[in-house]
Amino acid sequence: MLTGRGPLTLNPAVDKVIQHAADAIGDIPSGSTIAVGGFGLCGIPSVLIAALLDSGADDLEVVSNNCGVDDWGLGLLLNAKRIRRMVSSYVGENREFARQYLAGELEVELTPQGTLAERMRAGGSGIAAFFTRTGVGTQVATGGLPWRYDAEGGVAVASPAKETREFRGHDYVLEEGIVADFGLVRAWKGDRHGNLVFRDSARNFNPLAAMCGRLTIAEVEVLVEPGELDPNEVHTPGVFVQRVVPLTAEQAAEKRIEKRTTTSTIGGGAQ
Repeated sequence: MLTGRGPLTLNPAVDKVIQHAADAIGDIPSGSTIAVGGFGLCGIPSVLIAALLDSGADDLEVVSNNCGVDDWGLGLLLNAKRIRRMVSSYVGENREFARQYLAGELEVELTPQGTLAERMRAGGSGIAAFFTRTGVGTQVATGGLPWRYDAEGGVAVASPAKETREFRGHDYVLEEGIVADFGLVRAWKGDRHGNLVFRDSARNFNPLAAMCGRLTIAEVEVLVEPGELDPNEVHTPGVFVQRVVPLTAEQAAEKRIEKRTTTSTIGGGAQ
């Protein structure tokens, strides 16, 4: 696991805006570890992901709550066989994700959702590791979870046992913080200094992915000038963000719904 953050851009006068996503992600090499914001299909940096797909980078390790769906979000990278390893908490509706995992084509470190969030926050805060009660008494702590299968369905790589320790009469398991080479996030508003505001459910893993990336790139739906954001409303300070990509109106409007549920019509009226 990567440790420690790289040098940050601290000069508040720096304009971090890059107009085109392809230019913003152009130096992400194959083999990188990338933290990606979003939950399901909510708040995912879809424009940056599409640009990364077009760049040809492969052999990627991705840290994200889930892996999109078959034809959107991280699912595009997965279908193109660009992802070598996933650290996530939810397989979701992505059938190709399940197929690659069970066929031994993809290594998957399934992590409890709250633990994954805290591992990302810890990495971004300079905390090497922390103890949590989540997973105590399960294979999360004792090891043996299948990270990768072989072609015959056997376990090729299993999770290792983790240190446990007693505090105040309860057992806790040690979890390591996550630091990624790059962070990709999507914000509702952002200014040229990289200060970000997330809207509603998009404020999920996005602030965490921004924190734990050594170099973080944010696509923003609404770009404003420095000073226009109320400091009390900023969710991610610009110190965590090195590049800002303003979206066009069309790009900002293109959002998918992972699963749509409607009610039946009873008695001639909508219910």
